[in-house]
Amino acid sequence: MTKKTPPTPADTSPSMNANVQAVGSTVGDMVKTLSSLSLPMDALSRLQSEYLTQATSMWNNALAGFQKDGKGLAPVGDKRFSAEAWGQNPTAALAAQAYLLNARTLMQMAESVQGDAKTKARIRFAVQQWVDAASPANFLATNPEALAKAVATRGESLTQGMQLLWKDIEQGHMSQTDESVFEVGRNVATSEGAVVFENDLFQLIEYKPLTAKVFERPMLFVPPCINKYYILDLQPENSVIRYTVEQGHRVFVVSWRNPDESLAATTWDDYIEQGPLKAIEVVQAISGATTIDTLGFCVGGTILSTALAVLAARGQTPAASMTLLTTLLDFQDTGILDVFIDEAAVKQRERTIGVEAPKGPGLLKGKELATTFSFLRPNDLVWNYVVGNYLKGEAPPPFDLLYWNGDSTNLPGAMFCWYLRHTYLDNTLKAPGALTVCGESLDLSSITCPVFIYGSREDHIVPWPAAYASTGVLTGARDKTFVLGASGHIAGVINPASKNKRSHWINSQLPATADDWFKTATEQPGSWWPVWAGWLARHAGKQVAAPKAYGNRTYKVIEPAPGRYVKQKA
Repeated sequence: MTKKTPPTPADTSPSMNANVQAVGSTVGDMVKTLSSLSLPMDALSRLQSEYLTQATSMWNNALAGFQKDGKGLAPVGDKRFSAEAWGQNPTAALAAQAYLLNARTLMQMAESVQGDAKTKARIRFAVQQWVDAASPANFLATNPEALAKAVATRGESLTQGMQLLWKDIEQGHMSQTDESVFEVGRNVATSEGAVVFENDLFQLIEYKPLTAKVFERPMLFVPPCINKYYILDLQPENSVIRYTVEQGHRVFVVSWRNPDESLAATTWDDYIEQGPLKAIEVVQAISGATTIDTLGFCVGGTILSTALAVLAARGQTPAASMTLLTTLLDFQDTGILDVFIDEAAVKQRERTIGVEAPKGPGLLKGKELATTFSFLRPNDLVWNYVVGNYLKGEAPPPFDLLYWNGDSTNLPGAMFCWYLRHTYLDNTLKAPGALTVCGESLDLSSITCPVFIYGSREDHIVPWPAAYASTGVLTGARDKTFVLGASGHIAGVINPASKNKRSHWINSQLPATADDWFKTATEQPGSWWPVWAGWLARHAGKQVAAPKAYGNRTYKVIEPAPGRYVKQKA
């Protein structure tokens, strides 16, 4: 819950058009609020003085450098301007330095604006969007690297750039990877298994055991419904699903359907009742186990926690354990996404795609979600590809994670609006008895099973202190473990144990605040996966013979994994 200037080839790309539609209005509204805000005079005077001092120094250094060796300014410490062509071109080097000076000053002005915390965050976001878009690297006329390549290739790079642009226009989104290399079920989402159940919302996949014996309690994964499940099964070497199967677990995974207009009126209650509640029932029936282990990733963790709380209200406790990966239960701190959320924004959604829409609920289109998430990191996920694809004519290399990132999914408007209001806006999901879901008074503290909570230190979607806050929401859990991994929302989770990359932090104590937890945490090299695997094994029961067939007499094989639902395009 992933978003102009004189025209150049870059400006006509479908991603930029999507930016205007999905992010432009938000940024525009934010910029308009500047007229009602003010900068303290002392701050403005200080910024003006610092700007003049730095501009004068920059100009003098440029003149001195040009007189000495004809090269002007030294290269700047920014990867957008790190190519040799920037340093060898005095005009370009000066433009880059001036841009960075202006960018710093604008961001300092945004920081100095008087206003409440949320208004200031919105101003910072809006200014950052415009600053990133205005980089001289983004335009052919002011990018010496792209110009040099055009000259060296006698215009061939420009021709290739236009061809890549036209291809992206035809497919409706900007390419971040070579999508022709990948095919779901052929070289991504390849773990062997079968679909053993399906309804209008999901297919349930059972995976083939890779060990002679398995733990008696099966494992159910609930991935986010805003993305496709195979982020957990990209390639064999980085597949969370395959790793879990290799550890001796009998694994079942929910593969959400990519909704079309026929599902636009589907509610949050429908997702809970017909999603994890049904999946738990089917897994119990197939395996014969009374209790099962469960895992939820991102929004999937929010959905899973809600489902287990509903079952607790019904007097049922089917979960022997629950793992939450980068999951929000307390929405007090939602990071950069908070800039998009207020009463007016939520009300607008309710009136356009929610239950209040004049023509009935609609869909939140997957392209809009994808564009929004890309513009949370515009230099890495937008402008980097504008420059590489269109200005330099360089087709992006194949990368499985980026292929998955571009395989977007829709969301039913009714479900999305409920989720937006009661979590991001009102933050009532965590409050015992504040909400009724599936006819039950919801209380997340009624979940009593042991809980493993994971956060990523550089996560901009679920800030790790917000993930840690779940330890204070799940007060009824018999045992709670929190582990912090390095990197971001996806790369932190998809960190294979075999690669021995990055690091993670552990701490057996759970103080009230995330900062206090980190102060006494111990950093460990490598992936957090083995820590989780050891924890999960303690809650999975004894070893039994692995099943020789999928499903049972009631729930028979429908089709091989990965199934039809995951292949549906938004």
